[in-house]
Amino acid sequence: MSSSTTGLIAGLLLALIGAVAGFGWLLLGVLLGGVGYLLGAHLEGRVDLAALVPGRGRG
Repeated sequence: MSSSTTGLIAGLLLALIGAVAGFGWLLLGVLLGGVGYLLGAHLEGRVDLAALVPGRGRG
């Protein structure tokens, strides 16, 4: 199983836990699932999250 899929499953499990508390928590869990997927894809090298963060160049 890929890192992005593992991150997605972890976020969706949080969504299931949050769904017990209400719809707002369900939306938060879905958001966390997306973040987990992006982080996993970044670790696999499929997404470059460093390009989104403004920072200093290497000079």
